[in-house]
Amino acid sequence: MLLTRYAIATIALAAYSSCAFAQFAPPPAKPAVPKAPSPRAASCHNGASFDRFLADVKQQAMAAGVSQRTIAEASPYLIYDQGIVNRDRGQRVFGQLFTEFAGRMAAPYRMQNGQQHIKQYAAAFARAEKEYGVPPAVIAAFWGLESDFGANMGNLPTLKSLVSLAYDCRRSEMFVNETIAALKIIDRGDLHPDEMIGSWAGELGQTQFLPVHYVNYAVDYDGDGRRDLLRSGADVIGSTANYIANGLKWRRGEPWLEEIKVPPNLPWDKTDLNVREPRSIWAQLGVTYPDGRPLPNDNLAASVLLPMGRFGPAFMAYPNFAAYTEWNNSLIYSTTAGYLASRIAGAPPMRKPTAPVAQLPFNELKELQQLLVRAGFNVGKIDGVLGQQSRAAVKAMQIKHGLPADSWPTTELLARMRGGTAQAQPAGIVR
Repeated sequence: MLLTRYAIATIALAAYSSCAFAQFAPPPAKPAVPKAPSPRAASCHNGASFDRFLADVKQQAMAAGVSQRTIAEASPYLIYDQGIVNRDRGQRVFGQLFTEFAGRMAAPYRMQNGQQHIKQYAAAFARAEKEYGVPPAVIAAFWGLESDFGANMGNLPTLKSLVSLAYDCRRSEMFVNETIAALKIIDRGDLHPDEMIGSWAGELGQTQFLPVHYVNYAVDYDGDGRRDLLRSGADVIGSTANYIANGLKWRRGEPWLEEIKVPPNLPWDKTDLNVREPRSIWAQLGVTYPDGRPLPNDNLAASVLLPMGRFGPAFMAYPNFAAYTEWNNSLIYSTTAGYLASRIAGAPPMRKPTAPVAQLPFNELKELQQLLVRAGFNVGKIDGVLGQQSRAAVKAMQIKHGLPADSWPTTELLARMRGGTAQAQPAGIVR
């Protein structure tokens, strides 16, 4: 699920049907248990074979309190799958324009489904809001984005995914811990090994919890003695609220994301999630609601978020927005999740730009990242995708070259960094 999301690119989002909406179906049939392959010995385990590595993981699990009975029950599913490792290494992060991604993922049908689920599970949502302070719309938005309310939870054996990623050297320690957590879920009676079906990255349930989060935050909200995030809507609601409140430090009673309108002369270098000002200051700078209404003249701190630069949509991001970027560090995903929650809560659709927002082609974005690295910036992986590290570097170079510092890469910035010139974009904002 949440948080430090690994499978940023392969979350089932893009694969969801535009009409996917179903009551909670039972988990897929029990998976076949194929014979384990013989992977090459991983260098990070001192050349130990997978079988020897697995024996050590089982010992760690028993030291953490997992019973021998559970380990024996789970053992047929603890097999290596090179295909899982290949998918992990080949994942791609979100690369679409925010308006395209949000237009699909925060579509009206998903907003309506969220509102319908809030009515259907009114008692559980009310209880969760009272106990944890998380609004129903916030929970429903994650629920819809992660699995379309249980319709798309993944179809791969979780234990196989976890132990394969644990043996691989890229994030071995993390996935060893996740494997042990999955065994704890079995040990305490929440799920059986053959019920643990989910995404290739080992996430489980209708809001896609990693096993460690499942262990730490799942709650039994329907009173049946199990924490079942695959089939129980009440457990999904309570557990997700618990995670958002206590894992992501949600601030009770505060907003998370609101659409705004920014003036053409806004100090663009201040438009950054790391820059917070009272709403009264933003109001003095000419920021309003989209219909022109003034912002409240108060001291509630907020940041101006421009996911597509000064020519695209604009949002006021409050401290609670940090919960979204922690759930998934993709800015496109987190902004879409916050926007969908606002729509479920009754906000109108965001205004569309009056003209297309220019986006550098993939190859030029990669070139820009390479130039930023040469200039001394850490942009993470050079992949042609505008992640948060790349955005921060773009802003710094825009300031250096005297360009509007809205973190959006342009042909002019690329040309300046190449040492050439390009036609400047107009100074006024087009919304």
